[in-house]
Amino acid sequence: MCDTLVAIGNSTEDGNVVFGKNSDRPQDEAQLITYNPRIQYKNGEEVRCTYITIPQARETAALYMSQPFWMFGCEMGSNEYGVVIGNEAVYSKEEYHESGLLGMDLLRLGLERGKSAKGALNVITDLLEKYGQGGSCAYRQQGWIYHNSYIIADKSEAYVLETADRWWIVETVKENRSISNNLSIRGKGDLRHKGIIQHAIEKDYCKDDDDFDFAIIFSDPQIPSTFPPNSRDGCTSLMLKENRNKINPSIMMEFLREHDVGVCMHGSFQSTSSQVSQLKKNSKKSVHWFTGGSLPCLNIFKPYIFPLDGQNFTTQKPGPYTEPNPTWFWSRHKDFIRPYKKRSIKPEKQSYIDRIKGIEKKLITDEKEISNHAPSLSENEFTIKYLDLNKRAWDLAEELIK
Repeated sequence: MCDTLVAIGNSTEDGNVVFGKNSDRPQDEAQLITYNPRIQYKNGEEVRCTYITIPQARETAALYMSQPFWMFGCEMGSNEYGVVIGNEAVYSKEEYHESGLLGMDLLRLGLERGKSAKGALNVITDLLEKYGQGGSCAYRQQGWIYHNSYIIADKSEAYVLETADRWWIVETVKENRSISNNLSIRGKGDLRHKGIIQHAIEKDYCKDDDDFDFAIIFSDPQIPSTFPPNSRDGCTSLMLKENRNKINPSIMMEFLREHDVGVCMHGSFQSTSSQVSQLKKNSKKSVHWFTGGSLPCLNIFKPYIFPLDGQNFTTQKPGPYTEPNPTWFWSRHKDFIRPYKKRSIKPEKQSYIDRIKGIEKKLITDEKEISNHAPSLSENEFTIKYLDLNKRAWDLAEELIK
């Protein structure tokens, strides 16, 4: 389960693209904020993904990821070129495979190899067609296999990419868009895998070209023609539309904390990490906020920019890791918030939430002030201010859980 949202510049408060995602995973599965620098490789090198090995690119971009500890891939992240991606589990009538690239592997590879949203889109679709998607998406468990959908964005544009096995279709985002755990691209989309319509006709999903409606005919189980406001799909779409031209990082964070329909998911499956990114016209000034812990309603978002040197990460290298570590912030935060996870508000919980809101409001205000003064700051001065902000955010997050 997950929810991913994006508002492009014509739908936001200041003309910058705003992206957000909650990653909903098993509640005990640690999800880490990790960093990988830009790396150059030799011809013929390979990269071991979660289940299969594929040829490595000559160069991979610097990126940071929100990464389930046990896999090569990631649930969401950003690269140094200002590309962000979030994925969703979706289910289709097409075949599922015990091995292949995880949807999260494809996400990481798109960030590593794509210098724009369109470039990352092409990377993912090319790899999907060549290697396919597959493999269990659960830690040390077999059988939980799904297909994937994505929102891929940069400072100028965004795309929804949805897949059914090796088949794929793309919708260009016009203003704002959200995806949850259902196929959602209606009709023929804007781009599609060559031959997908003929394939659908041969499988008896539709009668002819005019009858092709991707989300309706490929979904399994069947989805409604429209999602009601009391569904996650309907609620996230409605929140974006009702806040058109007002959307900023703070509002996106509140979208991810929505409880009436469970965007902020509690339970055996819960929101185990969250990201909000503001993709600015100068991509070096883009700001990416991560919780680095479960439940955005019980956490604060911490800001990151590129370059990444000196900022706080859960670990010094990306996964996979064989076992979770109880000393990770994610693990300690999970234990601390256990008494507060019930939605009922008690005085102690309300006091904790009030502290979170106050801290985060000040961090967002200070980030805006740095951004507003950016034209008068040298590159070094600008970076130092953000390093200080990142450090302060993490120091305050540590104080909260002592």
